[in-house]
Amino acid sequence: MAEMKSEETSEKKSLNFIEQIVENDLKEGKNGGKVQTRFPPEPNGYLHIGHAKAICLDFGIAAAHGGVCNLRFDDTNPTKEDVEYVEAIKEDIQWLGYQWGNEYYASDYFQQLWDFAIRLIKEGKAYIDEQSSEQIAAQKGTPTQPGVESPYRNRPIEENLELFQKMNSGEIEEGAMVLRAKIDMANPNMHFRDPIIYRVVKHPHHRTGTTWKAYPMYDFAHGESDFFEGVTHSLCTLEFVVHRPLYDLFIDWLKEGKDLNDNRPRQYEFNKLNLSYTLMSKRNLLTLVKEGLVNGWDDPRMPTLCGFRRRGYSPESIHKFIDKIGYTTYDALNEFALLESAVREDLNSRATRISAVLNPVKLVITNYPEGQVEELEAINNPEKPEEGSHIIEFSRELWMEREDFMEDAPKKYFRMTPGQEVRLKNAYIVKCTGCKKNEAGEIVEVYCEYDPDTKSGMPEANRKVKGTLHWVSCNHCIEAEVRLYDRLWKVENPRDELAAIREEKNCDALTAMKEIINPDSLHILPCCYIEKYAAGMQPLTYLQFQRIGYFNVDRDSTPEKMVFNRTVGLKDNWGKINK
Repeated sequence: MAEMKSEETSEKKSLNFIEQIVENDLKEGKNGGKVQTRFPPEPNGYLHIGHAKAICLDFGIAAAHGGVCNLRFDDTNPTKEDVEYVEAIKEDIQWLGYQWGNEYYASDYFQQLWDFAIRLIKEGKAYIDEQSSEQIAAQKGTPTQPGVESPYRNRPIEENLELFQKMNSGEIEEGAMVLRAKIDMANPNMHFRDPIIYRVVKHPHHRTGTTWKAYPMYDFAHGESDFFEGVTHSLCTLEFVVHRPLYDLFIDWLKEGKDLNDNRPRQYEFNKLNLSYTLMSKRNLLTLVKEGLVNGWDDPRMPTLCGFRRRGYSPESIHKFIDKIGYTTYDALNEFALLESAVREDLNSRATRISAVLNPVKLVITNYPEGQVEELEAINNPEKPEEGSHIIEFSRELWMEREDFMEDAPKKYFRMTPGQEVRLKNAYIVKCTGCKKNEAGEIVEVYCEYDPDTKSGMPEANRKVKGTLHWVSCNHCIEAEVRLYDRLWKVENPRDELAAIREEKNCDALTAMKEIINPDSLHILPCCYIEKYAAGMQPLTYLQFQRIGYFNVDRDSTPEKMVFNRTVGLKDNWGKINK
C-alpha cells in the first residue's frame, strides 16, 4: 500500500485505483461511511507471495480509513483443508505486520447458507439435478450459443426439498446429484447458466466433523458471507470480474423484498501477482512438496511466504516490492529481479555485516609475528552507525576466498596475485609473494607480506590500492554450512510452459515439472568459515556476507553447526548469466 500523504495533491498521486474507488464510495456516503474488508483464504495450502499482494490491499485499505479487516477462512471443501494450513496462514499474516479484527470461517454460516438454499428451492429458484458433471458442462453452451435446460429443471418443489435433505443425510453418493440455481440458460454470462450451488462431499470437516455432507460452492458462499459480516468492499483478483454479477444477484436474492439502504458488499477486482521464474498455483506447489522435489512448504526456493521468510526476506522487503508493482486492471508478468532489488534495498539498511569465506584457501602472512593476535573493530552496519561495532581477530594465518587469488592474472585483475598489493578489509595492506601447490597442482596456500604502517585508521592507511579483500582468522572463526539458493525453474514462465508440455506430451503435472525444474537451484557448501561473532545467532537474523551477498541464519542451525541461507546476491548477475 502506498503511504498516505497529508497534502491533498500528494494524496491523489499516491492512491491506486482501488483506493480511489473506496474514497469515492465514502464521499458518496455508501455503507454509512464505513470501510470493512476481509482476507478470505482457503486453508488448503500455505500462502504464497501472490497472497501478500491481496493481504496488503485488504488490510491497508481498512487501516487507511479507520476500518477493520477480518480474516475469514473459506473452508467449504473439506477434502483439501487442514488445521495446519489455518495456523500457517495466521502466522504469515502476522509476519507481514497485520492483525485481523475478527476471525471467521465460511463454516460459521453453513446453517444460514443451508436455510437460504431451502428458501430458494421453495421460491422456485433452485432445483436438484441428477445429471453427471460432464452432462451439465455439455449443456452449458458457449458464450455465443445458449445452453440447454436440464431435464430436471422444473421438477416439483417438494421433490427438490426431499432430495436436498437426502444430500445432507448421507443417503446420496458424491457426484450423484447437485443443487443448481435456476437463473438463465441463455444468459451471455456463462456463470448465470444455472450454476451449481451445493454438492455432496462425504469427508469430515476440520471444524464441523460429519455434521454436513452437502457443502456450498464458493460463488454461493462468498457473497453471502460478506453480507453476514458487514463487509463493505470485497476485493478480488481479475478472474472474478465475470463472477461479480452473480455475486450481486445472490445478495439481492438473500435480501429480496428488503431495502438494503445502499448497505451492501461491493466487489472490486485488481490484477493478481505473476512473477517470472515462479509457479504459484497451490495445486502445483502441493505436488512439489508431496513428491519431494522441494524440502517442504518452507523450502527457501518456494514462493510461499514461509519459504521467503526462511530464505531471509524481510516483511518490509515484501511491502517494498508490492509498492513497486502496484495494482492495475490488467495482468502482467513481473520480473523476479524486481523483487530481488526490493530485498537488496531493504536489507542494505537492515543486515549486520560480517566476514565469511565460502570457498577457502589459506593465506599466510609470512612477516607477521607467530602467535600474535590483534583485535580489530568492524562496523555492524555502515547505514546505521547507532548499531555499533564488534571485534574481529587478525592473525598470521587467515582464510581467504579461493576466487580472490590468481597466480597468472591479467592486467586489470585487482585482487591477490604475485607482486600486487591489496588491502585486507579492516586490517593491513599486503603484497602477495607466491603460493604453494599440492601434487595435483591445486593451490593449498597463498603467501604475502604485510606493511605494519598501513593498519586501517593509521596515517599510512590512506595509501591507494585497487583491491580490498575479506578474510577470517583461521583460529578465530567457526565452520559452517552455507546453502546457495537459486531460481527453482529454468524457464521464465513456468506456468505456461507446464501447460504446453502437458498438452504436447499428454502427461501429468509431475512429469512436466521435471522437465523444467532447475537442477542447480541449490548448492550446499559444507565447509565454510564465518567469523565467530556469528556463532549462536538466532534463526532469521539478517546478515550481509561482505563482498558476497545477503544471508540469514537457517532454522537447521545448532550451536555445534551453524547453517546459513543465501537470500540474494549483492548484484543481479543472474539475468546476465542466463541471457
